Amino acid sequence: MDSLWSELVPGGAHFSGVVRRGTTLRVTAQAAGANASLALYNYEQLTERYNMADTLKGQHTAFITRDHVLYSDMGRAMCSVTDDTCGWHDPVCGLSNAALVEEKYGEARYQEHRNAYHRNGQDSFLNELEKYGLGLRDLDPPLNLFSKVTVDDAGNMRFHEQHAAAGARVGLRLEMHCLVVISTCQHPLDPASTYAPRDVLLECFPSPLPAADDPARTLCPENARAFMNTERLFPSLGSDVEGVA
Repeated sequence: MDSLWSELVPGGAHFSGVVRRGTTLRVTAQAAGANASLALYNYEQLTERYNMADTLKGQHTAFITRDHVLYSDMGRAMCSVTDDTCGWHDPVCGLSNAALVEEKYGEARYQEHRNAYHRNGQDSFLNELEKYGLGLRDLDPPLNLFSKVTVDDAGNMRFHEQHAAAGARVGLRLEMHCLVVISTCQHPLDPASTYAPRDVLLECFPSPLPAADDPARTLCPENARAFMNTERLFPSLGSDVEGVA
């Protein structure tokens, strides 16, 4: 199916835009080792946003993969993972900041390096959020697509290098109208000694509403409840699920 739109987000850059219910956003790594930090906000009520803690607790998981749902802080399903060639996306490690990037990769300011300056995840997100009247207080832990971090019995975190190959993709079916914010800065635990963020491709496709037997809906009772909470926001659009809307 032809995409509704597509956009290449260069490594170290940032993106924001509205992606609506009834569409799927496909994110594709253009090179091995890519990272795409993702945050979601209810576009019709920006104080509601993706909540990492509830997402993991509700689905009894420490990572995100196919058939998982991203919950809002209101207990609603914001999007579902309908396609995933990686098998693991990191929800716990957050974003890099200016101090971390300078410590790891050295100083490279815009004044001297222009568009080749070293960017960081936190400032990239803030640049996008400010376009919508949001700021630092609205910055919650994002989902780091294409990155894998595991924890050993002693509590030590391990970043898995080259977890995502070139061409790795993840499909996110939007269950509500969302403001999507993405940064392609390197993961904060990436052990690389050089500043080398990778490009990602965004493509948006139309997709049907989830049916009663949709794998994301039936994964666990908490997901079924999250879908019901979301569908109550869209009664005029109907539903593929009998008894809803």
